[in-house]
Amino acid sequence: QVQLVETGGGLVQEGASLRLSCAASGRTASLSVMAWFRQAPGKEREFVAAVRWTRPSTNYADSVEGRFTISMDNTQNTMYLQMNTLNPEDTGVYFCAARRVSTLQRLPSLYDYWGQGIQVTVST
Repeated sequence: QVQLVETGGGLVQEGASLRLSCAASGRTASLSVMAWFRQAPGKEREFVAAVRWTRPSTNYADSVEGRFTISMDNTQNTMYLQMNTLNPEDTGVYFCAARRVSTLQRLPSLYDYWGQGIQVTVST
């Protein structure tokens, strides 16, 4: 089994930056891809970014491309999401996810493990 724990959320003003972390534990050797998703109130969960566990390959949603950076520290089994130039549309609960198959995917149903989620709120 794998456990994922997100930290780093909070309330920030428009234009600010925030960094989320996702610490993985358990059977991490089985993981190939890590990703961030987010869910705003009344909306479906949407893909934000994904990264391969060992190879430097990433994928971003168009809405965050150029503002967010996903990265992986294999020595710490931790994934990060650096979020810059935040705007109110970035508000939501951010979820860390992981999957065993190595292809980068955007569908939530294709991920095997999920964190509990962490709130990010961007005010005007």
